[in-house]
Amino acid sequence: MGKNKLKKFKEMESIEFVHQYPFARLQSEGFPLRGRWGADFFHNDNPIVLELGCGKGEYTVGLAGRTPEKNFIGIDIKGARMWTGATEARRLGLTNVSFLRTDIELLPYFFAPGEVAEIWITFPDPQMKKVRKRLTSTRFMELYRKVMADGGRIHLKSDSPFLYTYTKAMVELNGLQVADDTANLYARNLADDDVLRIRTYYESQWLDRGLTIKYLSFLLPQQGELREPDVEIPYDTYRSFSRGQIQCPELCNNKD
Repeated sequence: MGKNKLKKFKEMESIEFVHQYPFARLQSEGFPLRGRWGADFFHNDNPIVLELGCGKGEYTVGLAGRTPEKNFIGIDIKGARMWTGATEARRLGLTNVSFLRTDIELLPYFFAPGEVAEIWITFPDPQMKKVRKRLTSTRFMELYRKVMADGGRIHLKSDSPFLYTYTKAMVELNGLQVADDTANLYARNLADDDVLRIRTYYESQWLDRGLTIKYLSFLLPQQGELREPDVEIPYDTYRSFSRGQIQCPELCNNKD
């Protein structure tokens, strides 16, 4: 491990709103803030919003700065990336933000049923060949149900035509209520929508190279069986920055 990573990990230990909890300790003691995030950490009863796979935490910090009436928690397994957002949140003096270093599949260890109001999934790997790893699959929807309030809101922001199309099919098949949907977010007027205008570094790069950004938001009820859509979806014909270097923008329309 490089010295720079070690330095970041050391600094993360000193940031009071960063939580790194070893799994063995989690199993033996449980997480003390589970069910108590509002009362014991944020010291308010504002809605709790998660960003899954937050990476450098740019979106978590952006959301927290623009929406003081909510509490935001960025979640990722890679601490060196998270350091960027954590140090920026500390520099800005934000009090409604936290970071949690853990695997997404462990969410129920950290949050009690109904404790989470919203989940943001920003530019995840579309996992085109592995539906079980897809963060908008029904498998993960069932996981989110374990921590979310009834009718909690899921936000997907993605550069991937494949993931956007798949998620729309999943939502439609299961009759989930759509709150917002666009295949080209920046083609519409976002002047009054600070939250959707947040751009990460890589998102700006994608836009500069001709990619369109998709946004889909829907409500997840606690009840009802969820079914996987049986649809054939063309694979993305490019690789975004998180999955390799982007290719020419004319390939970004999913055509062979």
